[in-house]
Amino acid sequence: MTIDLGDYEKGAGFRGDYGAALDALQERLRHIQVAHIVHHRRALILFEGWDAAGKGGIIQRLTAKWDPRHFEVWPISAPTPAEKAEHYLERFRRRLPPLRAIGVFDRSWYGRVLVERVEGFATEAEWRAGYDEISAFEADLAAQGITLIKLFIHVTQETQDERLKERLTDPWKRWKTGADDFRNRARRADYLAAMADMFARTDRPGARWTAIDGNNEKAARIAALTYVADRLEQTVPMVPPPLDPALKALAEKELGLRLD
Repeated sequence: MTIDLGDYEKGAGFRGDYGAALDALQERLRHIQVAHIVHHRRALILFEGWDAAGKGGIIQRLTAKWDPRHFEVWPISAPTPAEKAEHYLERFRRRLPPLRAIGVFDRSWYGRVLVERVEGFATEAEWRAGYDEISAFEADLAAQGITLIKLFIHVTQETQDERLKERLTDPWKRWKTGADDFRNRARRADYLAAMADMFARTDRPGARWTAIDGNNEKAARIAALTYVADRLEQTVPMVPPPLDPALKALAEKELGLRLD
């Protein structure tokens, strides 16, 4: 399947009551997390996309009602010197979610075929080998029973520039932006070529890419959370476990409850 990012640039606003829709989705996601806990499932959600595309805002709303004991958000930045000395996938293997948990990656192993390719941090032989290495890694995730969801948040250059301006003019948002954002911005055509190759080489059954139009923040959040909820519900029984008879008897005795 080929993804053309030009198809995700309309920036249409969300039609409806955004607050109500978000509340309903977050409650639905809360139930989904509980289902993963009680049915001993594992899931991994990764986000790729442009700087200032809105990944962080989506992740905040995705996890807003989750029990913090059973999920982890991993913001992925440049590897440390120790991480550079090992295979690039090792730092991701160490962060895989345990049973009964959901992991969220804000950027991921796809840095090998995106930023490392474009910025020259990997040789051509290394990033070309990355496609097969990533495919094997994701196949191993599936073999371990980990549900993998891959989202790419897309914005136009104009939207990205407006958001970078907003960050720089707000003293409380400036920390989000650095020189790297502008270096990456200057090589947009190279990144688009790398993204096209990434989609063509790594979009496979069980590890599909989904692109989200991020040009309207509210619409993007609803679209992303809806997709995640739909996918996760397909992989876990959405029924609570039966009440343990011994616990039922104890609660009825000690609390005066009548539990059916």
